[in-house]
Amino acid sequence: MHNTNMLEKKAKRIIRHKRVRAKVKGNESTPRLCVFRSSAHIYAQLIDDTTGKTILAVNDVETKGKDKKSDSAKKIGKMIAEKAVEKKITEVIFDRGGNKYHGRVKALAEGAREGGLKF
Repeated sequence: MHNTNMLEKKAKRIIRHKRVRAKVKGNESTPRLCVFRSSAHIYAQLIDDTTGKTILAVNDVETKGKDKKSDSAKKIGKMIAEKAVEKKITEVIFDRGGNKYHGRVKALAEGAREGGLKF
C-alpha cells in the first residue's frame, strides 16, 4: 500500500504548482525558468510560453559526481545562466514548480543569479 503522507505531499505540491502557473507566464524576452526536482536529480528549463517551446534545458544527470545535491543544483543554475546569457537572455521569470523555495531549488536560483540572470 501507498504511504498516505507521501500522497498528501505530492497532492500539495501539485496544488502549489497550479497556483504558481496561474500567475507565471514566460515569453520570448523573459522566458520562464522552470525547475523540476526529483529525488536524485534536478532539471532546469527556459520556456517560451507564447510558442510553447523550450529554449534551453540543463540537468545534472551527466554532471553529477560526488557533489552534494545542493552544490550540484547551484552548478546547474550557473550553467543555465551562462547558456542564457550567450543567447542574450538576461531576465527570466522563476517557476519553482510547486516546490518550496528551499534547499536545492533555492541553490539553483542563487546559482542562476550569480551566473547573470535577473528574476
